This record gives sequence, structure tokens and C-alpha cells, in this order.
Amino acid sequence: MRTMQAALVLLGLAAALGYAQSNVYKWTDKDGKVHFSDAPPPDDAKDAMQKRMGGGGPEDASLPYATQMAMRRNPVSLYTTSDCGDPCSSARDLLEKRGVPYTEHNPMGNKADLDQLKSLTGELFVPTLVVGSTSLKGFDEGRWNSSLDSAGYLRTKLPSQGSMRRGPPPEAAKPGTPQK
Repeated sequence: MRTMQAALVLLGLAAALGYAQSNVYKWTDKDGKVHFSDAPPPDDAKDAMQKRMGGGGPEDASLPYATQMAMRRNPVSLYTTSDCGDPCSSARDLLEKRGVPYTEHNPMGNKADLDQLKSLTGELFVPTLVVGSTSLKGFDEGRWNSSLDSAGYLRTKLPSQGSMRRGPPPEAAKPGTPQK
């Protein structure tokens, strides 16, 4: 019991200092003993849980503080389809140029994304930008910039930042379907 408390205190301190940016697993073994570890539990473990410790991850550490705060307050999602063309390309380019971390969703490849888009806009309309609780249908650079400015996102990307897109690939290819 004392060892477990010490381990939890050390994990908490490491997380507070930003050093424990990893996964922590909790599970119960066949004898009912609870374990905490950075290694995944064995196959016969009961009540296994995984928790990410220490913040948003190493990629977030390279983001400007203002961007990290904007991400937490107003996360950005972009809804596109593979046949959207220039409007969707322009949408991605704007987000990348500004250094805005975003999750791209393809409602044609995922029913949950389709349902979410329909609840936001009432229809299947791409590109759609979601900034926090604000939804913007159709690419309009002025409106999109205004919304991103209001949410606290910076206007330019740092040279050290990589791609800002997160999540699964936007093009949900079906077997036998050629990619553009």
C-alpha cells in the first residue's frame, strides 16, 4: 500500500513538472491486486484502464502558448470529403498556414462524423469549419480568419511546427476506389 502511494505521488509530481508525458495503465490481476504501470496489462487482467499523463503530448510542447490555450478553449475540426476539390484544399491550406491544430473528418467515410456534421449544419455541407462551438459552412477566408482570431489562434505558423492535421487520414478510401 505504501509503495503504491509513493508511486502515485511520484507520478503526480512528474506530471506536474511535465516529465511524465506517457500512458499509465491500471488493472486488477487474477488475485484482486491492483497494479499501476507504464507497460500495457497482461491479457488476463481485469478492469484495465489507460490514462495519458502529463499534458497534450510532445507535439503540443512545440506549439506557442497562445495556440495551446486556444486549442483547449476552442478546438478546431474540419469536415471535408475526397471530392470537395479547391474549397477543401484552400481550407486545409489556411489552417496549415496559420499553424492551427485541427482534426479532419470525412463524413462520407464515417457514420459518426456524418451524424455530427448533420447535427451542426443540418445537412451534408463541406467544407465546414468548427471552432469551439461555432460552425462555419463553406470556405470563406475572411469569416474563417475572423473566427480563428476570436478563438485566440495566431496568424502565422512557426517554422518549427510540422503538419497541424490530427486524426485519421481525410480520404477514407474504399477498396478498388482510386485516390486523387
